[in-house]
Amino acid sequence: MDFKVLFTTFALVFLAELGDKTQLATFAFAAETKSRTAVFLGSAGALITTSLLAVLFGSFISRVVPPQYIKIGAGSLFIVLGVWMVLFSGSR
Repeated sequence: MDFKVLFTTFALVFLAELGDKTQLATFAFAAETKSRTAVFLGSAGALITTSLLAVLFGSFISRVVPPQYIKIGAGSLFIVLGVWMVLFSGSR
């Protein structure tokens, strides 16, 4: 196992997830219920499942599309979504 990739992935995902809407939703669920274990298991299971799908899809698509193009596409998508959110923020 490549521990450098493991720790880098962990750090980047951990930092990216801090304060995002998924964490806030988990926070709200935990505040509403006394079953914190169920909230933790549900939240962790969802994150694991989405991560599994991302790894499987990324592994498949990288066989067809060069990684450089995947990075460019992902970066472009983030920029487009950011501009979209700024322009159409719903404050009408």
